[in-house]
Amino acid sequence: MGQLAFPWEINRDSTRAAVEARLESARIFKQIGFVRREMKMTTSPEPRYHGNTNAAGKPAEDIAVWNVSVEDRMNEDYDMVVKAVERLGKLERQVIELRYLNNEETFDYNVYSELHLSERKYYRIKSSAIYKLAFALRLERYIESDGA
Repeated sequence: MGQLAFPWEINRDSTRAAVEARLESARIFKQIGFVRREMKMTTSPEPRYHGNTNAAGKPAEDIAVWNVSVEDRMNEDYDMVVKAVERLGKLERQVIELRYLNNEETFDYNVYSELHLSERKYYRIKSSAIYKLAFALRLERYIESDGA
């Protein structure tokens, strides 16, 4: 019996970019939370003789629905990232938290010197953690095959 092979190949660059984007949005959400949209209030130059209608217009409804749905989605995304990072090994979790989820943006060389790792070992651990997160968060990207 041979080794199991997938009929598709993972696009490593695209997958890494997707995970890093999700981690960056989680970091920003952790720092500042969700910024709600607000409706613009402009007065009409025409007088309204019949008084206020007190009806919520379509723009107000659209903004309210957007605020609620986007905030819920961002909360869910943040919770998924936190749970996925918690499931990583100790060293992988430290690398991801220091590099991507810290309050201040930092660079790779700062992280591997802080953890007393060689550059090569750091990048191996980081790469492993990124791909584990990609599968945990369902962010893996595949190379398009030409059907051959």
